Amino acid sequence: MVIKRDVHLKKLIESKHNGMIKVVTGIRRCGKSYLLFNLFCQHLKEAGITDDHILRFFKQNC
Repeated sequence: MVIKRDVHLKKLIESKHNGMIKVVTGIRRCGKSYLLFNLFCQHLKEAGITDDHILRFFKQNC
């Protein structure tokens, strides 16, 4: 089952060209990573952005 998170995705898309860094916060396991790494990344690719222009930063656990 996929939850689309349209409201949050729409906010990210509307503010992607304002020059500010986006910070997505929330409780554990609420879909932050899914929103960024799947839904927003898919939006960028559909907009014609190539993979080599998309930066992904992962937090590594010790």
